[in-house]
Amino acid sequence: MSERNSLVELANFIGRSPLASPDMSARNKALSGMTERLLPKQRRSVGDLMNVVLTLSARTRRMVQEPVHIDLDVFAPGGKRALVMRLGEK
Repeated sequence: MSERNSLVELANFIGRSPLASPDMSARNKALSGMTERLLPKQRRSVGDLMNVVLTLSARTRRMVQEPVHIDLDVFAPGGKRALVMRLGEK
């Protein structure tokens, strides 16, 4: 029974990062907190600057992508459907 509870908990998982918040001001606040730590208190190298640019670029690409939906069908050896799991639907 605990195995089923773990699966239910996993199916109901919702990201808790402030970057996943629907509120744009909360996302901007979290992002500004991350970038403040990267601001130069001492002189930084070109490699550090490139890492920041690549990180922000990857984040922007992920934000504009469509949400992912997963449909999983599991069949028993006799051919009957054993499990249907849909993740990402509301």
